Amino acid sequence: MYHSGNQLIDPHLLFDKTRLSPGMHIADFGCGRTGHIVFPGAMVVGERGVVYAVDILKSVLEEVDKRAKMENLTHVHTIWSDLEKVGKTAIPSETLDTVFIINMLYHTKDHTIVCDEAKRLLKNKARIVVVDWIKNGLPFGPTQEQFVNFGSIREWAQREDFAIQEEFPMGQYHWGIILYRHI
Repeated sequence: MYHSGNQLIDPHLLFDKTRLSPGMHIADFGCGRTGHIVFPGAMVVGERGVVYAVDILKSVLEEVDKRAKMENLTHVHTIWSDLEKVGKTAIPSETLDTVFIINMLYHTKDHTIVCDEAKRLLKNKARIVVVDWIKNGLPFGPTQEQFVNFGSIREWAQREDFAIQEEFPMGQYHWGIILYRHI
């Protein structure tokens, strides 16, 4: 039995908000070893869809790959990538319907570079979902310097012709924003 990783972030709520449906192609940037977006997402998009589990840690990808094989999820593909280098993720450009960036940006120096890489991979009329920690005087989570500035994400979205579809609290420790590429 695998830990789902969804105690703080409900993936099905995100899937509803992004209208995830069978046959879609999605990526989870910084998928983590629990695959908390990957595995429930694979069930929603089905065998006609594709799920890319992207991470910089090869050990994480090995765990995700092992589980995908055990569950016979042949449409889950692991991709090693440094998401802070635009153009380096081995997914064809303009092929994704949704990119999920969940609890990952706080690990980066420049949050918008990861968004640039997501944009490169998105089809027209596609979405980026960003969920990350919010400042709340937490005894756990990222350090004060690591918190994501959602204002910079909004500015990036405006500059790159994305509409803000929705912003919402994701439980008491996280904030979410869905960006819609309306070109």
